[in-house]
Amino acid sequence: MAPAEPLAQRPQAEAGGAAPARRPATARERRTDVLVALGTAVVALGLLLALPPLDAADPDTIGETVSYPAVGSAPWTVLTLGLLAQAAALLAARRAPRATLVVVAGIPVLVAVLAPQAFELFGLTPFAVAVAVVLAALRVPLARLWPALTAAAVLVVVAGAAIWAVLAGGFRADFTQGLTTSIGQGVLQAVGAVGLPLLVTLVVLSRREVRVARTAEATAVDREQDALIDAAVSRERAAMARELHDIAAHHLSGIALMSAVIDRQIDSDPERAHEGVRQVREQSTAVLEDLRRLVGLLRDDSPAERAVETVAGVVDLVERARFRSDVRLDVLAADRAGGGRPLGDGVGPLAQLAAYRTVQEALANAALHAPGAPCTVTIDDRASDHLLVRIENGPAAVPAQGSTPAGGNGLRGMRERAELVGAGLQVGPTDDGGWLVALTLGREARPESDTTAADPEVAR
Repeated sequence: MAPAEPLAQRPQAEAGGAAPARRPATARERRTDVLVALGTAVVALGLLLALPPLDAADPDTIGETVSYPAVGSAPWTVLTLGLLAQAAALLAARRAPRATLVVVAGIPVLVAVLAPQAFELFGLTPFAVAVAVVLAALRVPLARLWPALTAAAVLVVVAGAAIWAVLAGGFRADFTQGLTTSIGQGVLQAVGAVGLPLLVTLVVLSRREVRVARTAEATAVDREQDALIDAAVSRERAAMARELHDIAAHHLSGIALMSAVIDRQIDSDPERAHEGVRQVREQSTAVLEDLRRLVGLLRDDSPAERAVETVAGVVDLVERARFRSDVRLDVLAADRAGGGRPLGDGVGPLAQLAAYRTVQEALANAALHAPGAPCTVTIDDRASDHLLVRIENGPAAVPAQGSTPAGGNGLRGMRERAELVGAGLQVGPTDDGGWLVALTLGREARPESDTTAADPEVAR
């Protein structure tokens, strides 16, 4: 049986649009068409030759007279030519499936008129009709095929009625009853030759379409998984880029500035120069430790040795930055009886890391773009629902040393970290020509019992 056209070539025809131009049949397709036609002819002629001997050898029919046409007689020859004509017509099923179906179903009518004496073998003619129905249903959508199917079914019924009418030889008393019986038998043949093959073909096509849909769905799921993996990899790369930028920008910019100061002090103030060299060594050690910690986070077999930075670590961060610039720290904590809560209490670890990195990046930017300008870091921990971190520096007191990078990666990293933890970020120049970075972090909700225990005023 010839393979169906790919389903992707059928939607336009199913929607009622113009049928796409037919491509020439390949050698393989032509060979398949020949094999289908040849197979149909072989089966039909084999049954034509085998049925009379098999019927005669059947014990249930011994003694009964069955008027099979003799081999080589005129009725037998007409029937044989009709079966061969049906098989030959199937060769055009690929180019014109609907016309082929009508022609194959119409040939038995001509056989019934020319050779009614072959009515005992006339039941072989619907076999080619069933094959034509299958080929047409595989190639033409049902919405455009039903007129040809209806015509084929009617022709099968007409062929059965025609052979009875010719054999009756006129209107006798039992003609009406016989015609009714022949029409009923023709209807049954039409159901067997047209209805059942069509139903089986539609079931096969539906299962094929379901299989194609499942394959497409599986492919879409695989593509979605690949997209999710790519997105996760991109997020990890962005996180790594932020960490590397923060580490490099803070420590290396500090080392560069301290090196410039040492160069000026090495002759005029050797003691201060020695202190600067020690600071450079500490900064170099710190950057190596941060890089080692970052690599440890990326490797499964090398766990990180340092904890994640917190808001409390900003105090030490500011102390280390005072050597290279004028930095002041203001911590505004809540005044509570019985002792204050830890700095940054209620802020998640990822949000605290974002605050630490924001302060680190802001101090590095201030040292690079506004050298000599006073800088104030304020940690406002008084509100119960949020924590505010402000880094404000004045205008540059001296021109920046050399060229400074202007890629904007620092500010981009600040915004990405703020969006990641749902924090509010305000970045921009101040009225006096300085620069302001303000980060507002929300506190995590705590159970009421924990809040009561931590607040002596509420406990009373």
